[in-house]
Amino acid sequence: MLQSFHTKNLIEAGCDEAGRGCLAGPVFAAAVILPDDFEHPQLNDSKQITEKNRDTLRVIIEEKALAWAVVAVSPEEIDKINILNASILGMQRALEQLNTQPEHIIVDGNRFKPYNFIPYTCIVKGDAKFKSIAAASILAKTHRDEYMLKIHESYPNYGWDTNKGYPTVKHRAAIAEFGTTKLHRKTFKLL
Repeated sequence: MLQSFHTKNLIEAGCDEAGRGCLAGPVFAAAVILPDDFEHPQLNDSKQITEKNRDTLRVIIEEKALAWAVVAVSPEEIDKINILNASILGMQRALEQLNTQPEHIIVDGNRFKPYNFIPYTCIVKGDAKFKSIAAASILAKTHRDEYMLKIHESYPNYGWDTNKGYPTVKHRAAIAEFGTTKLHRKTFKLL
């Protein structure tokens, strides 16, 4: 059972990212502030629910959230500052875009950096514990998957319509055969 809040009586934003382990494409990060009474029986860590349910939940979250934002951090930025810093930067950029300023931030994982003097708490497996982080994980994942499907049309050899840029055998074989694209993360072990 997901908890509504880490810290009661504060406007709390949940943050998460998608695509950290990918070889290609941006990392997407999301920030979500949910209303106190937000309930949905299927809300969970995005990795624990089907693609169809994620797509359904995305519409509901975007409609019902008090505030939400999703941003992409490019492969070039990832290569420049590393994937951990790019993930944190993405979450901070998402927080910046919220039309409501949070009073507390909860982040999936164990690393974050101070943002605008707002107190924050890192929660390992937070996307399976708190509603707002689960919602952020769903938005980050669905927006990233949508992007990878779109760019698959320009780069069909890499199978991004199915592997979404993750290091599958097929994706690595395509890199070996066709080389890299501008969307591959050059600092990652591609082969």
